Amino acid sequence: MPYAQHEGVRIHYAVEGSGPPLVLQHGFIDSIGSWYEFGYVDGLRSDYRLILVDARGHGASDKPHEPASYAMEKRARDVLAVLDALGVGRTHYLGYSMGGRIGFDLVAIAPHRLASLIIGGSHPYRLTAPDRHVVRTEGFAGGIAGWLARGPWPDSVKTPGLMERILANDLEALIAMHVDRPDLAWMLERLTLPCLAYVGDADPGRNRVEQFVAQLPQASLVLLPGVDHGSGMVRSDLVLPHVRTFLERLPRDDAQ
Repeated sequence: MPYAQHEGVRIHYAVEGSGPPLVLQHGFIDSIGSWYEFGYVDGLRSDYRLILVDARGHGASDKPHEPASYAMEKRARDVLAVLDALGVGRTHYLGYSMGGRIGFDLVAIAPHRLASLIIGGSHPYRLTAPDRHVVRTEGFAGGIAGWLARGPWPDSVKTPGLMERILANDLEALIAMHVDRPDLAWMLERLTLPCLAYVGDADPGRNRVEQFVAQLPQASLVLLPGVDHGSGMVRSDLVLPHVRTFLERLPRDDAQ
């Protein structure tokens, strides 16, 4: 099982396929398993070297319990550590939800390492984390199973595999992850990468996604019909055609 090291934290990753590199970064409380289960790996591996990263605190990566370990810049530098371990200089990037936000942090600290940016259900604006006592007593009342029962995953997408991955999470790590996300709106005027954004038309964060896309003349936006935030990762049948079309328009040697 391959790992990269960043400041003493082991970051698990997997590599599938061949071609230009493409990082796949999952969202909060998920892992790289969803990229396999929901068809992304099978849909992309024939044309791209997929680099799937378990974000710190998730999957097979280390799970620190200290909030300081989850600063957004640290999560972005974890991805760079994986790229360095693989000898990848420049990559395409696809991130959903938390993974999308990590993509913006990568642009902020290392834009030269990215050839393009695909953001699903996320935005670069500030988010203030709730008090961790509130997260513990209200957000995670009843533990992970209690959180899961209240959302954000609709019953229609609660596959056994997804439920197993979610319930396997470390609760103390999930609570520690609730840290402020600094505002990266300043970065938008400097963002020149080709950019594709997608979001469900029923996603509560849709307006924020539309807001950042409106500031980027080189960005395009796809609204997924009838999709909420929890379903946005699952509906690869809606997402992948747009991802493939976007990437196929880019020079093959931009990422290597």
